[in-house]
Amino acid sequence: MNELLIGLLSALMATNQVTAISNVVARTTGIQLPVTDPTDPVAREFRALMEKDEAAHDEVDAWIKQDMADLEQGGVGSATLPLRIEQRLKPVQDAYEEFILRHPRHVGARLAYGSFLNDQGKETEALEQWEKARELDPKNPAAWNNLADIYSHRGPVTKAFEYLEKAIELNPAQSVYHQNLGILVSIFRKDAKEYYALADDQQVFRRALKHYRKALELNPSDYPLATDVAQLYYQLEPEPTLDPAARIAAEQKLFEEAIVAWRYAEKIARDDLEREGVYVHLARLCGNKGRFAEAREHLRRVKHPQYEVMAKRLARSIDEKERAAAIRRVESANAAQEKE
Repeated sequence: MNELLIGLLSALMATNQVTAISNVVARTTGIQLPVTDPTDPVAREFRALMEKDEAAHDEVDAWIKQDMADLEQGGVGSATLPLRIEQRLKPVQDAYEEFILRHPRHVGARLAYGSFLNDQGKETEALEQWEKARELDPKNPAAWNNLADIYSHRGPVTKAFEYLEKAIELNPAQSVYHQNLGILVSIFRKDAKEYYALADDQQVFRRALKHYRKALELNPSDYPLATDVAQLYYQLEPEPTLDPAARIAAEQKLFEEAIVAWRYAEKIARDDLEREGVYVHLARLCGNKGRFAEAREHLRRVKHPQYEVMAKRLARSIDEKERAAAIRRVESANAAQEKE
């Protein structure tokens, strides 16, 4: 059992991704397993296998959560945890391999086993299972999506773009495929420029925004996705122009779009902590735009201790920007008087 596995399983526990039997695949593939005939013996056997996987991950998640709690209370953690996790997951791995040996053309099992392996950092083995799933069913978008994830780590990244485009072609209504492509485009900007023949980073960001917006359109209640959309506006700049008035208008348009994006995130926020996170961003945007009173109004709504340091730092920044703006106005007025 390596450290990567512990890290991956910790992330799995922290984000509470294991919530239903079909989600063992859905968390990676973006789709749920198809409903099958409950009287089909192979379907019943596969469901039992998924339940076995689910039970193992639930137990491992509980162990990791307890170990982290012990560490937070000053303990040293369990030295045997990696071995316990390995021993708990080994029967599940054996069950997958035995099932696939008897049903080698079962695409769902290949996808699920690939996810199981990938969660443990075994990318090469996961790739083999997902490639086999793609070979068995080239029209299954989940296989293309999962393989894109592997190629985004191992290269070539252009293959990840290609595979995600294929997943979207096969199932354009799946939000996570559009989101994954938006993530890749925004991260691997140089590769995206070459693959999509884009002129500069700004065109890359706009393409990423297009994919993020489509993902949010398909999954409108996803708060983290909504914040990803809003965050992209920090990277966007107006189209180049020699007309000062046109540039000011373009800057204002981007600012208003960013405000709308953050307001939408505020609307679907799941708790006060998330809403206050939005207020921090709104304060930063307004402060950068010179709308200092609005910025302070947003900051007044930030009460959670988690944002205390950030809010104080942002308040100081707003004060400094306002003082600098006042100095510029005085200097501009003096310069105007000298010309007269």
